[in-house]
Amino acid sequence: MTIKLGVLGLSEGNGHPYSWAAICNGYSPEHMNTYEFPVIPQYLAEQSWPEARISGVEVTHIWTQDAELSHRIAKASLITHVAEEPTSMLGQIDALLLARDDAENHLKYAEPFLKEGIPVYIDKPMALSLGGLDALYRLQKYDGQIFTCSALRYAKELMLSESVREQIGKIRHIQATTPNSWEKYAVHIIEPSLQMIGAPVDIASARSRKIAESGRAVSISFENGVTADFSAFGKETKTPLSIRVYGERGWQELVFTDTFSAFKTALSEFIEGISTGTCRSPIEFNKQVVSIIESGLRK
Repeated sequence: MTIKLGVLGLSEGNGHPYSWAAICNGYSPEHMNTYEFPVIPQYLAEQSWPEARISGVEVTHIWTQDAELSHRIAKASLITHVAEEPTSMLGQIDALLLARDDAENHLKYAEPFLKEGIPVYIDKPMALSLGGLDALYRLQKYDGQIFTCSALRYAKELMLSESVREQIGKIRHIQATTPNSWEKYAVHIIEPSLQMIGAPVDIASARSRKIAESGRAVSISFENGVTADFSAFGKETKTPLSIRVYGERGWQELVFTDTFSAFKTALSEFIEGISTGTCRSPIEFNKQVVSIIESGLRK
């Protein structure tokens, strides 16, 4: 049986409706050559199609705030139906991809689908405060209905292999940087870092500071003795998305490079949770991620 997905998007600067749907459906190279997100056709063209698609799933419906945009994405990512309203997808889809990264709008868009018991993948960050996170989870009908993540949580190049862990020894400190805003991009470095240290781990202290016009940095001390510095340098400073891990005997720098594989693995995790009825996005982990994001937004 094919799992039918709906896509709800698009927010400014976020091309996930294009790319997520293409990973499930395949795509039209002619229509995917969009000027807004030139990197998407580049990494899609590096794959072998249709083999690169996720099997057993299809994005059948899309809605965005602009009908013309919806039709453009539908042509690019081979989506059959353009919905007139978000709720018109109810009864037509098995699960929803809420592919907007403006966290302040997640509750509004997710609510009708969560109330109907439909699994929802909420784009990162799920919320900017623990209050916002709790408001979404209060609508959850069953454990695992909500799936959320930065796809970089699943990026292999941001994971420590067993051999590297052995080489550098027990983790002592993590120094992670990302371009763009704290609100939308800090999650990309927080999640893989927490994954490495075995989160959730109790936080002893968190200190935030402004580092650029639109940038923030947060220094964390965990109860297990590990410390971390998470820095989002805003739009003014060009910096790679990288994580440097310091251990007792050495250090390792990890740099994100493979967008397609990270997206595909994250989407596959969501689908696996639907197929098996299991929770693939633990609440406690997500709470810790959002608590760190919220700490960076304090005055």
